[in-house]
Amino acid sequence: MDAIELLKHDHRRVEQLFRDYRAAASRTQRRAVVELMIRELSQHAALEEMMLYPLAKKVLPDGEQRVDEHLSEHMAVKRLLFALDRLPSGDEREADLVSQLKREIDEHIREEEGETMPALRDRVSQEKLDELGRLLDRARQTAPTRPHPNAPDQPPALAVLGPVAAAYDRLRDRLQGRPST
Repeated sequence: MDAIELLKHDHRRVEQLFRDYRAAASRTQRRAVVELMIRELSQHAALEEMMLYPLAKKVLPDGEQRVDEHLSEHMAVKRLLFALDRLPSGDEREADLVSQLKREIDEHIREEEGETMPALRDRVSQEKLDELGRLLDRARQTAPTRPHPNAPDQPPALAVLGPVAAAYDRLRDRLQGRPST
């Protein structure tokens, strides 16, 4: 898959997780879905911040402004994910936080798929998008699995601290028995 197809596939997966959350039959099932949401969205955000947004800044005429808006959206999502990650299982605030998260994600997907991704497809060769897709796929294996709202969200600091955060996240995931995808 090229980079745009891969990131759109991530969007579909997250949309499915919101449906799974609504359909879950118990608190335990809902919490498991929340943990998958945290993982998927944390990885997705890190990949976009490390690899897609620097490209968008470079090739889109309004790239700097567009990326700043996306990073602002990511920060709102990271804060919600951080709050969800800290909630104990069965906490009454979970459903409200998931609803807020869904609103943020729906808007973000609309903007990315409706504006940013088509603009990138117009300005970046298919060969470059294919290569970026391969790089994104490989980078997912070392991307953070938890939100880090206080960490840098742009290279070069993100490139240095991202792998450290990812290693720490994976250790915490194993110790807490979190699902891996």
